[in-house]
Amino acid sequence: MTRIAIIGTGHVGRALAGGFAKAGHEVLFGSRDPDARKDLGHQVVTVAEAAAQGEVVVNATPGTDSVALLAPLARPLAGKVLLDVAVGLTADLELAHPNSSVSEEIQQALPDTRVVKTLATVDSTTMVAPGELSGPGTVFVSGDDDAAKRDVEALLHDLGWPADAVMDLGGLRTARGQEHFALLFMGIAGAIGTYTFTVRVVR
Repeated sequence: MTRIAIIGTGHVGRALAGGFAKAGHEVLFGSRDPDARKDLGHQVVTVAEAAAQGEVVVNATPGTDSVALLAPLARPLAGKVLLDVAVGLTADLELAHPNSSVSEEIQQALPDTRVVKTLATVDSTTMVAPGELSGPGTVFVSGDDDAAKRDVEALLHDLGWPADAVMDLGGLRTARGQEHFALLFMGIAGAIGTYTFTVRVVR
């Protein structure tokens, strides 16, 4: 069992909390206003407290806000795995980081934190229930710390992603591809009428 702190209480954070709790992990939320979020079924503390208490920390905040929110947390996040699922999109649904990624900017702000990008190419439903799709999909992992990526892959397995569904793309720079996929993701969603889908890499 791992104590997982999820920073962000939106639909993505709530979905991941349910998936990790179902797998037997201890879950707590970090919120900018914890007193207003007592209906989540898990402990809710401040963002700083969550960063300090979590063994693994999940960034489920909007990608346009992530760096400013996490940058002050260098000390409690030092040495920890930060599982980043954020994608930075503007109000006009354009990429906020067209030449970089949220993950890279977080890593730059938090050099002692082990940032790993994953789950950025699927919606919150598919994140925690990949087996409910009509066929297998691929989930991607990016990061500069190999041990941290293995830890994240183990958590993906706990969410229902089998080993052959997980593809390590390499260093954190490859997080750009995961995040920039958001544009294609929205196009596919519009074409098929649902956000609950994934892609499969075939040879």
